[in-house]
Amino acid sequence: MSYSVEDLMGESNSDIFSIRTKSLGPQGKLPLTDHMLRNEPSGNLFGMTQNVGMGWKPSKLNGKQVLLLSTQGGMKDTNGDPVALGYHTGHWEVDLLMKEAAREISEAGGIPFAGYVSDPCDGRSQGTTGMFDSLPYRNDAAIVFRRLVRSLPTRKAAIGIATCDKGLPAMMIAMASMHDLPTIVIPGGVTLPPVYGEDAAKIQTIGARYSNNELSLQEAAELGCRACATPGGGCQFLGTAATAQVVSEALGLSVPHSALAPSGQEVWKEMARQSARAVIHLEEQGITTKDIVTNAAIRNAMVVHAAFGGSTNLLLHIPAIAHAAGCDIPAVEDWIEVNKATPRLVSVLPNGPVHHPTIRAFLAGGVPEVMLHLRSLGLLDESVMTVTGKTLRENLDWWETSERRKKMKEILELEDHVPAEEVIMSPSEAKKRGLHSTLTFPTGNIAPEGSIIKSTSIDPEKLDENGVFYHKSIAKVFTSEREAISAIRNGEIHAGDIMVVIGCGPLGTGMEETYQLTSALKHLSYGKHVTLLTDARFSGVSTGACIGHVGPEGLAGGPIGKLRTGDLIEVSIDTQALEGHLHFLGTFDNEVTPEEGSIILSQRLRNTEVKPSPQLPDDTRLWAALQSVSGGTWRGSIYDVDRIIEVLKAGEEALKRSQQERQPNSL
Repeated sequence: MSYSVEDLMGESNSDIFSIRTKSLGPQGKLPLTDHMLRNEPSGNLFGMTQNVGMGWKPSKLNGKQVLLLSTQGGMKDTNGDPVALGYHTGHWEVDLLMKEAAREISEAGGIPFAGYVSDPCDGRSQGTTGMFDSLPYRNDAAIVFRRLVRSLPTRKAAIGIATCDKGLPAMMIAMASMHDLPTIVIPGGVTLPPVYGEDAAKIQTIGARYSNNELSLQEAAELGCRACATPGGGCQFLGTAATAQVVSEALGLSVPHSALAPSGQEVWKEMARQSARAVIHLEEQGITTKDIVTNAAIRNAMVVHAAFGGSTNLLLHIPAIAHAAGCDIPAVEDWIEVNKATPRLVSVLPNGPVHHPTIRAFLAGGVPEVMLHLRSLGLLDESVMTVTGKTLRENLDWWETSERRKKMKEILELEDHVPAEEVIMSPSEAKKRGLHSTLTFPTGNIAPEGSIIKSTSIDPEKLDENGVFYHKSIAKVFTSEREAISAIRNGEIHAGDIMVVIGCGPLGTGMEETYQLTSALKHLSYGKHVTLLTDARFSGVSTGACIGHVGPEGLAGGPIGKLRTGDLIEVSIDTQALEGHLHFLGTFDNEVTPEEGSIILSQRLRNTEVKPSPQLPDDTRLWAALQSVSGGTWRGSIYDVDRIIEVLKAGEEALKRSQQERQPNSL
C-alpha cells in the first residue's frame, strides 16, 4: 500500500497549533544560603533548579537524596495494561517496586531520584544472535549503572532494583563497587506457575519435542500460552534469575526474606518499603557497602548458593561482584571446597528431587530458613554486617522466632498442601533423601583449566551404585549451537552419543548460553543417554550430563577446539565425591591413555571449522578481548583495568619496536 507525505504528515487535530512560547515557571524560592552560593559547585545549585523544574516543591529541597536504579522495561497505561511490551516479565513490574520505595523515601523527608537501564531476556534470545550480547551486556550495564550513580553527586544512598539473568548481576556489581555509599538491592521476585501447564523452563523445549513427535501442535500452542501465569517476576525455577536473587540476599545486600517473593503481591511491595527504610538507616548510621560486601560475605554467598543448588552462571557473577567490591576473587579450588563442605537442602525446579516452583521456596522460608540450617553446621560467618544495619546473627535470631516465618509456612501448607520441610530440608533429612551438592568441576586433557556440570541433574538411572556417571563413546563435533540443535531436531542424535559443541566461548559467540541444547536433552525421551561437552555456558536450568565452561575455550587454544568427529571421549563424574574428568582417548580403533591423548592433542592443529561467528558484534569482540586479558571466565569475565592497561602499554611498545625495525636505517 503506497502513501504520500501528506498521508503521513496531515494534521487532523487543530490543538497542535495551540503553542505557548513562555511560562511563569515554578513559584517560590530555592532554599539557598550565603555559604551555598559562595562555596557549592554550580552543578549542585543548578540541580536544585532542575528539581523544582520537574515539580518538586522548593520547601522540600533540603531532604537527603536517594537514587533508585532499575531495569524497568515496557510501558503501561493508568490501568496497568501494556502500551509497549518489555523484553520479559522480570522487568515488567519493577516500576511498582520503584514507586513503593520512592514514596517511602519521600514520606521520610528524602528526595528520591529514578533512573533506568533495561535488560535483555535470555529466554527470548536463545538460539539467536541476540545471545551474542547477553553476557557482555552485564559488564556494559554495570558500567552505566555506576556512571549514573556518580552522575548524581548529591545522592546520599542508592537502591538497585532488578530481577533477571544479567540485569540483577549487573546491578549487584554496580552496587558492590560503591564502596563508600550506602546501597541496597531489591530483588524483583518471581512469577507464579500456571494451575495447569508447564513452567517457563520446560516450555522452551516445545520446538524440540514437537520436532521429535513428542508433542502435538495444539499442545505446544496451549502450553506455550499459559506458562507465565502472572505478568511480573523471574521464571519459576532456580535458574540464573532466582539464584541471583538468593545470592543478593546471602551477601547481605538485600533485606531478609526478600529473594523469590511473588511479583505484584503485597508482600513483594512491602519488601520495597522495607528496603527504603533500611537504606535510610544505613546512611544515618554511616554504614556503607564496603562494610557489607566483604570476603566473609562472598564466602557466605557461595555457601548459600551450594545449599540451594544454584545456577552455574553465578560462577561468572560472584567473582565479578567480589572484584567490584575489592574482595578476593574466589578460585576454582574455593568453589570445589565450598561445594564439598555444603549439603544441598532445597528441593525445587530444576534439581528436584521434587520439582517445586520457587514461590514454594519463598513460603518455606527462603534464604533465612536455609541459613538457619547452615549456621547449625557452622558454615556461615554470622558476624558479617547486612543492610538491616544488623549482623547476620541478629537477622537470623529474629527470623527464627518471627511471626512471619510461621505465617509463611502456614500459607504454603494451606494453599499448596506442601509442608515447608518438603521444600527446605534439614541437613539430616536432605541426606536421608539422597540430596547431594550440585556442582562438580571436571578436569582432564580436554579441560585442563576445568569445566562445570550440575551433577545433580544427571538422571539417577545413569549412575552406578556409588553415584558415578560414566560414558565413553565416539564424539559428534559441532562448531555452532545452530548445527547442534538442528542435529537434535533432525534425528541425527541418538542415545549413547557424546555431543561436543565448540567455538562458543567468549571469543566465538560472547559465551552464548546453550539452553536450547540442554533443555532439549532434558525433555526428550532419549536425552538422558546423551552427553554434551561445550566451551559455552548453560542456563541456570542446565540438566543432564551437560558439561560447560570447558577451559581454555577452543578459540583460545584450548584442547577442546582440536576435537573432531570420530574421536573417542571418556567422561566420568562422581556425583558424591564431586570429582570428574573429561579425556580424549584417541579413536575407537586406536585407544590411548589420557597421557598419550594429551600429547596427541598438543600436536594437533585447531579444528579448521572452529572460528568466531561471522555475526559476532564488534561490541562483543571488544568485550571478549578485554575479559580475556583480565583472566577470562574463571575470574568472572571482569574488566581488570590495571591488567588491561598493562597489556595495552606492552602492545604499544611492541608495535613501536616493530615499526622501528621495519624502517630503513637513516644516514
